[in-house]
Amino acid sequence: MHELAPTGTLRATINLGNALLARRGADGSPAGVSVDLAQALAQRLGVPLALVVVETAAAAVAAVREGRADVGFFAIDPLRSEGLAFTAPYLLIEGSYLVRADSPLRHNDEVDRPGTRVVVGHGSAYDLFLSRTLRHATIERAPSTPEVVPQFLASGADVAAGIRQALQADAERRGGLRLLPGRFMVIEQAMGCRAAYGEAAHAALAAFVEEAKRSGQVAALLARHGVTGASVAPAA
Repeated sequence: MHELAPTGTLRATINLGNALLARRGADGSPAGVSVDLAQALAQRLGVPLALVVVETAAAAVAAVREGRADVGFFAIDPLRSEGLAFTAPYLLIEGSYLVRADSPLRHNDEVDRPGTRVVVGHGSAYDLFLSRTLRHATIERAPSTPEVVPQFLASGADVAAGIRQALQADAERRGGLRLLPGRFMVIEQAMGCRAAYGEAAHAALAAFVEEAKRSGQVAALLARHGVTGASVAPAA
């Protein structure tokens, strides 16, 4: 497993744009499910941990691809596979649409229509998925996931797309907003390492993820951090 940390320190990138998995704690340091998993992996390796903290999924991908980080936490998407080797998912997260309370939109399949403007975080799993699947609606990209709802409100767009739990929290906090029922996608959240590290490193990371699921560690971290709207992925 030391092939995962060739510098002698495990460098793990943490994306604060996914508030379900990481955020800044009261002291300003990163905290959350992904941080705890990174710490557990470093302990397994017997090496120190260095966090490479970024604000967007695209920046997290770039950090690993460019060799500034060894591992990261990513939504699996084929457009991210270049230069990365993903494990099987450890979490399943729902993607949903948010609209204004008086919006005529009532169902997910009504979104993809000419003239509908959908705001999504640039480079997020939702951006990648909707860019492939929406044929008529217009996608507008916010700089990061936390900026999706503010841009949606300020720009007069029709729909905001993102993590169901985060959108629900925005709706409850701001008022005058509602989620469309159901989900438009399920995100498979996985770990990944640099593909250049080779098959042994990838296999070791995959084994770590499977053990974290099987042992109940992932479920315990969800409970510890009060995460709802996500479930532990089944064994690979």
